[in-house]
Amino acid sequence: MKRYVVFDLEATCWRRGAEEAPSEIIEIGAVRFDQPGPQARPALEFQSFVKPFMAPKLSAFCTELTTIRQSDVDRAPGFPDVLAAFHGWAGRDGGFTLLAWGDYDGAQLGRDCGKHGIENPFAGVPYVNVKKVFAAHFGLSRAGGLGGALKRMGLDREGTAHRAIDDARSVVRILEAGIAAAL
Repeated sequence: MKRYVVFDLEATCWRRGAEEAPSEIIEIGAVRFDQPGPQARPALEFQSFVKPFMAPKLSAFCTELTTIRQSDVDRAPGFPDVLAAFHGWAGRDGGFTLLAWGDYDGAQLGRDCGKHGIENPFAGVPYVNVKKVFAAHFGLSRAGGLGGALKRMGLDREGTAHRAIDDARSVVRILEAGIAAAL
């Protein structure tokens, strides 16, 4: 039986042209599930805010976009601790595939590991860009955003856009609604 970890990240951000520092992760949200089928176990979830260190003050734009408050990240653990917890939750033994809506999340995870001088524990884990799988499934040249994909699948958005845990749940819903077989 295959095990999957669908994850999403939120990172510090600014209005175009106002970037203060390189983006760094401020939330990790993930859903772990088995390939759909009669033996599948219920999905499990992981969510944690992350305290940024390069630009610890969130921009008004970032708070507006993500709904993540300054107080959420001020009391959060740092990236190394959250990464270790996320890796432990996903399964230190490996045996799973990481999935995300696009390549950004996997790349940002690696960038943040580099900023902190730590090894990326997910570096050797298979990674699937669900956005590309979605586009191929529908014969599209590009898939576009997560909201548009939900609409194409006839699904309403649940939760808050640009919140990592809600976006990870949305990707799982898209997979369950018809494209999981393409994995």
